[in-house]
Amino acid sequence: MKFIDLDKTEVYRDLQKIASSFRNFDFGSQLVATRVEKYRTPMASGLAFSWAARAVDQGVLKLLQALSEEQELISKYRALLDGGVMNTGENRRVLHHLLRSGGGLSALGNAVTENGRDIGAFYRGEKERFSAFASGVRSGKITGTGGKPFTACVQIGIGGSDLGPRALYLALEHWAAKEGKRIIPAKFISNVDPDDASAVTSSLPLAETLFILVSKSGTTQETLANELFVKDKLLKAGLDPARHITAVTSEGSPLARNPAYLDSFYIDDYIGGRYSSSSAVGGLVLSLAFGPEVFDEFLSGAAEADISALEGDILKNAAMLDALIGVWERNFLGYPCTAVLPYSQALSRFPAHLQQLDMESNGKRVNRNGQVLSYSTGPVVFGEPGTNGQHSFYQMLHQGTGIVPLQFIGFTESQRLDDVEVDGSVSQTKLAANLAAQIVAFAKGQKDENRNKEFPGGRPSGLIYGRRLTPAVLGALLSHFENKVMFQGFVWNINSFDQEGVQLGKVLTKRVLARQMGDPALGSYSKLLGIL
Repeated sequence: MKFIDLDKTEVYRDLQKIASSFRNFDFGSQLVATRVEKYRTPMASGLAFSWAARAVDQGVLKLLQALSEEQELISKYRALLDGGVMNTGENRRVLHHLLRSGGGLSALGNAVTENGRDIGAFYRGEKERFSAFASGVRSGKITGTGGKPFTACVQIGIGGSDLGPRALYLALEHWAAKEGKRIIPAKFISNVDPDDASAVTSSLPLAETLFILVSKSGTTQETLANELFVKDKLLKAGLDPARHITAVTSEGSPLARNPAYLDSFYIDDYIGGRYSSSSAVGGLVLSLAFGPEVFDEFLSGAAEADISALEGDILKNAAMLDALIGVWERNFLGYPCTAVLPYSQALSRFPAHLQQLDMESNGKRVNRNGQVLSYSTGPVVFGEPGTNGQHSFYQMLHQGTGIVPLQFIGFTESQRLDDVEVDGSVSQTKLAANLAAQIVAFAKGQKDENRNKEFPGGRPSGLIYGRRLTPAVLGALLSHFENKVMFQGFVWNINSFDQEGVQLGKVLTKRVLARQMGDPALGSYSKLLGIL
């Protein structure tokens, strides 16, 4: 395999030559019924990806196919799956796919080993352990102080230890209720702001609450501060913290095999934080809340999507096609942002998770060898669920001076299947009608003599759609975006699997707390904020 910068590829110049004619793509004449029916690709778990409202034609698609081949995207994905060192910054493998491939084999059916150790067997063993633990809690066999069964759980973590698991829990909460699953409600503490931990702990019966402490390193400042906050509350309530806290960490961390916790479950350095929802980081809280069998369904959907991403034809590989069109929009059409807009309340926190996934992975200015790049990489990602966003920032998306490509997600059925008819239609129909209307309004716009009421159109969007949001569908969605980010990183020749950009702030924070500023400005700001 060869790793080269995007602007060194042969296809780069060909795409540059045609880009100007697509910056004012005529959706008015192009976006017709036959295009909508044709420009879509099947995804895992019954989902589909529509790119009819993206500014591409067969010529662009042909060049994007050539780009995928020149950058050897499938070969690089296969190398990653087989345990190649794809995290060059930290000299590590990238193995989150291995967490959801049945039997602990890679999606290629191969064992991944290190010094004779079967890594897949380790992941499989940890899943079996935390699944059994969750079943013990749900059955009442594992209890807190005084033998009281647990009726609530709280995850303490930040970043990838919070955003993904929180988004997934909220995404399945109403589905589980409708399906008659017994739910152990989950809450989350992430911010070091004491108001966060205080609000959560004061809303729960502490004697019946299990806390999940998540920190791979065991040294995350915010997480450990919140752990001490929780322990203080437990002690003041006359409870033994060791009976109410379990840890998810690495085997070499201070939290491992620690008698201060009810139990400990392990991940390793090959599972990045923002990619860790398929591990105990997301699996324990989902298994506690809904049951291990629900987490298994989630993993099966993700595994199916992982396998579908091995297809070399971009028109049959939704994740790769979505990634390449995103590169086209970012590097050739010049759009710096993208919005994720799920028309599903269950996915209310999914955009926040994708924001970290995308921006922490591909917000890089140097290539895999540390050389500064001369082209743009990852976009700014933001979003809110529809229809809420329509009454917030859609004004700028429709009539602002810049163009923001949009990623819509929609379903034909709600999760609870509980609805009421008003003015001739039920609410789910109104939601879907709003989604269809927004896609066309963004693309085609509207002419008006009153410029204040004119919509320029030309705003591209993609649509991922399906029948109903289930655990398997959620797993497929997560995998789609993880693999999209991965493919874009390969195209840009960057390392999507480290996050050095978060480190400098941590270092300076430690200086402030130790009263060793080393910088007059740091000292001055510390005074303004009441630290000194």
